[in-house]
Amino acid sequence: MKRILLIATGGTIASTPSDNGLEPSVDVEKLLSYIPSVRSFCHLEGISIMEIDSSNINPSHMEKIAKTIESYYDAFDGFVISHGTDTMAYSAAALSYMLKNLTKPVVFTGSQLPIENAKTDAKKNLTDAIAFACEKIRGVYLVFHGIAILGTHAMKTKSRNFDAFQSLNLPPIAEIDSCDIRYEPSLPFSVCKEIFQTATTHKKTFFADTALCNDLFVLKIFPGMKPDIFDFIKTTYKGVIIESFGLGGIPEKDPDLHSKIHELIESNLCVVITTQCLWDGIDLNVYKVGHTLAKQKVILSGNLTTEALVMKLMWALTHFEDPSDIKTFIETPYFFDHL
Repeated sequence: MKRILLIATGGTIASTPSDNGLEPSVDVEKLLSYIPSVRSFCHLEGISIMEIDSSNINPSHMEKIAKTIESYYDAFDGFVISHGTDTMAYSAAALSYMLKNLTKPVVFTGSQLPIENAKTDAKKNLTDAIAFACEKIRGVYLVFHGIAILGTHAMKTKSRNFDAFQSLNLPPIAEIDSCDIRYEPSLPFSVCKEIFQTATTHKKTFFADTALCNDLFVLKIFPGMKPDIFDFIKTTYKGVIIESFGLGGIPEKDPDLHSKIHELIESNLCVVITTQCLWDGIDLNVYKVGHTLAKQKVILSGNLTTEALVMKLMWALTHFEDPSDIKTFIETPYFFDHL
């Protein structure tokens, strides 16, 4: 039987009511007591490394999760992280870049209702995640409401419903129903090749490279916005992710934001252009406003989610000094994050 480690970090799944609302307080042993059936198909152990509402998650917590996996990597065949839903997509993306030469499954899950709630979705999500962690695959995933999503393509799109997460710009990797796992037949061959490249074919040594730089800003463009925010960004941050309109539209008249972006680039600040749209990514070659922008040394997001871009840029800002090297890293598919 596969050996699986459940790493508990808090979140709604482990919360109980208090005078001030729900707060994490259920430890990993209590979580495991609600899903005794999983021990019929795997050897399961658990550790609690924090009890935190995921709204409070920051890069140091993501580093702790990654380092925990590194510490137990040789002893287990797969890992499940129970995590709050609000920042789960960020953490899944972060570990996708932190965990180098990964040959095993790392699966994030959580719930919209606490595990002690009679109507909870926690028991199904946790059981599904553990079952998926037993698969002979590699990579970082998010399992929720019966689907497995690649960690760099997950986004929380609903605040209350059980089907809270979507897989953006890539089909879900698999559907999971009572531990019956059905892989998506329309997945690109390149994805399947990477997913099933497990320890038998991947010979490099696993390690966690967890350094992240949070000197970045996410800016959402809106009609009529004042350009002075760019002056603040230029003197305060090392990088900015700009959520543009549509395929990459950013105003060049009333206000002229293109000249402000040029100033950022001339100051060696990394400027990443993405879109406010959930699907299809950007293409600066369609409209004149895009063509004008493309002539500058902006970094193109492809079809990555903002969550994945944030964590990828945080990792890149720590590991590269030259903006051109950061541009190459962001724009180059890394463990099939651009597919």
